[in-house]
Amino acid sequence: MEPVVLAVFYILVIARLLSIFISAANERRLKQLGAVEYGRCNSAFLVLAHFAYYIACVIEGNRRGAFFYDGISYLGLGIYAFSIAVLYYVIYAIRHVWTVKLIIAPPQLHVINKSPLFKYIKHPNYFLNIIPELIGIALFLHAWITLVAGLIIYLVPLITRIKQEEAVMKEHFSEY
Repeated sequence: MEPVVLAVFYILVIARLLSIFISAANERRLKQLGAVEYGRCNSAFLVLAHFAYYIACVIEGNRRGAFFYDGISYLGLGIYAFSIAVLYYVIYAIRHVWTVKLIIAPPQLHVINKSPLFKYIKHPNYFLNIIPELIGIALFLHAWITLVAGLIIYLVPLITRIKQEEAVMKEHFSEY
């Protein structure tokens, strides 16, 4: 069972890393078409915080003797798997405009997704992907300090991003 659990974990981490390449490709295309990036400084801080959180989880988990193969780790892996599935659903749902940065495409290219997921959960990428992703990886590795302290620190740029995104979307799209 342990090799299967590790294989699933590594596959999910690779899937998460692949999403960064999707984001970069979308960003290049969008900017070629005249898209504008907002909140550049906060985006850089978010990326840094994300990598730092992962590194802290790995270091803390390693010091505790990760991998544990217990109920908490399995719960964490399940939450992490859920978050990656949501990430790819969001990428599929908003396609070419999905990036890890706050980029607004020209109006003819930037369509507001009005599906039930986006209608009832204003920011599914943040609330159903990023926050569960961070919780899941910390639980999987039993990184308790990172879970508490790291998540609190991470929430500062995430809340800033949500506020920036709300303001920019309302400014550019009357139907938002």
